[in-house]
Amino acid sequence: MSDASPLYGDAAFARHTYLVIDFEALTPAGRPAVPVEVAVLALTVAGDRLSQQWSFESLVAPPAEVPVTAFDVRMTGLTAAMLATAAGPERVMVELDRRLTAPPYRLVAHHAPTEVGLIAHQRSHCPVLAAVPLLDTVRLARALYPELPSHRLDDLVRYLRIEPPARRHRAMPDVQATARIFEHLVAEGGRAGRWRTLFDLDRVGGLAPKRLPSSAGVQAGLF
Repeated sequence: MSDASPLYGDAAFARHTYLVIDFEALTPAGRPAVPVEVAVLALTVAGDRLSQQWSFESLVAPPAEVPVTAFDVRMTGLTAAMLATAAGPERVMVELDRRLTAPPYRLVAHHAPTEVGLIAHQRSHCPVLAAVPLLDTVRLARALYPELPSHRLDDLVRYLRIEPPARRHRAMPDVQATARIFEHLVAEGGRAGRWRTLFDLDRVGGLAPKRLPSSAGVQAGLF
């Protein structure tokens, strides 16, 4: 695949670092989703391609009162025993936030509203991350490939002939697949004239950070 795209000549696009992010989470009834794994790949523009600068991944211990169900184990392979030795979000998200020392950034996620919500509820631990706008690869793919009946991660991996991740529904493999999809979207959308600047990407697939009511801050600190 040729990566030639007008986007690489856009000054705003070129000066950003793109943080491709994914969470695995538990979804207990009556409360926000609880992260149990997070992964990030940091990509920067190098000529006419995106180059990986650093990566981050960690398990995240859920609150003691939030169980890991049999469904959760089937979906992710993460067990209660694996998470029992993980650090809590007050350490993991702080460590991730400390990596963000060279702005400007854009977060990139597949079905980004999920990540928007998870990050918003962790914002007391990661205020820098929580202020970064997002690009949703689902929205971008819908605009570029309207003929596809589905724009799920697995469907786009097949359509774009990307090597499937070895451990689907784990954070880093899903991030790696999302990064490849993003690279395709940047290149193919640019060549097709669908987007030529970062402004165009934001207009089609951008999401602002989520701002929760101030009363949610107390609860967020419990996660």
